[in-house]
Amino acid sequence: MMWREDDMRIKTVRPLGRYRLELEFSDGTSGRVDLGHLAGSGVFAAWEAPGAFEDVSVGSGGEASWNCGVDLCADALYLRLTGKRAEDLFAAQGTEHRVA
Repeated sequence: MMWREDDMRIKTVRPLGRYRLELEFSDGTSGRVDLGHLAGSGVFAAWEAPGAFEDVSVGSGGEASWNCGVDLCADALYLRLTGKRAEDLFAAQGTEHRVA
């Protein structure tokens, strides 16, 4: 499958509790991701407030967005869900992108 940047949009997001999300992307990929490793540190400390993590929606750019001010880009969540590397996706597109 050829990767396109517009495939990296989240179509639906649903919180599952314990810092897990169920996601569906516009390319049809779907599944669950565990974000527990982020909770409690830096900006992600905001998720510890009661109900904060569960208050997630799809932002205007196709990202996961929380009302507490935290956003996670769709491509990072897609890579975590699929276990792919950014290099794999961009190589399929025939372009070179650097990941910080």
